[in-house]
Amino acid sequence: MTAYVNENCIGCGLCASICPEVFQMTDENVALADGEILPEQEDAAKEAAQSCPVNAIEIGKIGLE
Repeated sequence: MTAYVNENCIGCGLCASICPEVFQMTDENVALADGEILPEQEDAAKEAAQSCPVNAIEIGKIGLE
């Protein structure tokens, strides 16, 4: 699985606090997804996506995006 943070990000940091293994905050104060989501990170990454107040996180399966 992969994660992508789109241009809707408002930099609230919720995703990075829920799943810091996948999401980090940049110097521009927006979230950035760190490539492929490992199987043990999937639940936390999905929780972060569902918790995003502006639906800026897109989660998909590799090859099916």
